[in-house]
Amino acid sequence: MSRRRIGFWYRLAAVIAKPPLVVLFKRDWRGMEHIPADGGFITAVNHNSYLDPLSYAHYQYNTGRVPRFLAKAGLFESSFVGMMLRRTGQIPVLRESTNALDAFRAAVEAIESGECVAFYPEGTLTRDPGMWPMAGKTGAARVALLTKAPVVPVAQWGANLAMPPYARENKLRLFPRKTLVVQAGPPVDLSRFHGMEPTPDVLREATEAIMAAITAQLEEIRGERAPAMPHDHRRARADQRRDAAGEGTP
Repeated sequence: MSRRRIGFWYRLAAVIAKPPLVVLFKRDWRGMEHIPADGGFITAVNHNSYLDPLSYAHYQYNTGRVPRFLAKAGLFESSFVGMMLRRTGQIPVLRESTNALDAFRAAVEAIESGECVAFYPEGTLTRDPGMWPMAGKTGAARVALLTKAPVVPVAQWGANLAMPPYARENKLRLFPRKTLVVQAGPPVDLSRFHGMEPTPDVLREATEAIMAAITAQLEEIRGERAPAMPHDHRRARADQRRDAAGEGTP
């Protein structure tokens, strides 16, 4: 299966974004040998800063296999940003779709055409107090089981030190100069799920396998062990609402 050419618009985006990244940050890139040379595949990436899409995109651009990101459909409606997203082939996520597969149909088509699609399985910036990957959503697993494409786990660290998530003041902390570490690992073995009905339990187990692989890469980068149970933001919010309701009950 052929590989997608980088194309003019992606190269233009790189010309704009790479010089400040090269000047302002140091780079520590690992595991590029795990990025497939040909054929469609998925990357599953942790998300800990508004800057980390640039860090990860820079890393993978230099492998010659450019990623197509999934992005909120609303972003494609803005003028300049929307134009660049469309021209570089990024994929709108139709979250309002009543069919879960319809939301990812373009991702499936891209993978089957030999392209790379990048997923942030957490769905948002991590809320974990220790900056570890949270429990993931099932979109990446759903597409992986449908296409049987390799899923390459990617962990990154450093962008969060320059721009911490959810900081009250989203100011860049450029000095001292930060190192952007990006590390890809071997594809996640999901073969035991192939041919199975994509039930909620199957998708959850496949997602847990993907998140565990991402977390293992981040443990190696940080030289630390992650918590045994990943932070579940939805459950934490539900607990907070229940506690708040309990406090108001006589």
